[in-house]
Amino acid sequence: MVEPRILVAEDDLELRDLLLAGLRRAGFDAAGVGTGSDLLARTSSWAPHALIVDVGLPDADGRDVCQALRAAGSQVPVLFLTALDTRADRLAGFGAGGDDYVTKPFDFAEVVARIRALLRRADAPAAIEAGGLRLDPATHAAHLGEQGVTLTPTEFRLLAALAARPGEAVRRRTLIAAAWPDGAIVHDNTLDVYVARLRRKLAGIGADQTIANVYGVGFTLR
Repeated sequence: MVEPRILVAEDDLELRDLLLAGLRRAGFDAAGVGTGSDLLARTSSWAPHALIVDVGLPDADGRDVCQALRAAGSQVPVLFLTALDTRADRLAGFGAGGDDYVTKPFDFAEVVARIRALLRRADAPAAIEAGGLRLDPATHAAHLGEQGVTLTPTEFRLLAALAARPGEAVRRRTLIAAAWPDGAIVHDNTLDVYVARLRRKLAGIGADQTIANVYGVGFTLR
């Protein structure tokens, strides 16, 4: 059985070594880097299954690095590790394409549990089709005819939850449970950010479907 590859980007060498040792004991194939540039290079060459990224890297904001990965088409799940714990910080992390968020000091068992949850969710179900819109779990992309757009893992799970029930009102808590790992801190504003991004991406491929607000309930794909 192949051990999942976890890449840790943390400039504090002592903390990085502790994370790597713990991840290896938990059954992961773990490697570490100390800068954003090394993270980008190693992600390209090593193809990790998940990333643990410190927001405060010495050469770049970890959220900017995550956004660069998403812009390049990478869909690897990202767990942010940071001392920043305001709502604005969390929203910025999710807005940059992150999938989960753990603040320092942290319980290492929680980090492992969240990584395992991200890896489980990355194993997406079979393709979903709704009104000509096809969601491809292998590439985390949405297609309409010859047009396609890449989605982050969280965007994919959110759109899949809506596409599985076209025309139905899906409650906010149901969408959050489908798109984020158990225990993730997800505010209504975070969900709204992702819905806005999905609306832009669907419009970009000319999809007839739109994600409409169902006031007091949640959202619907119609």
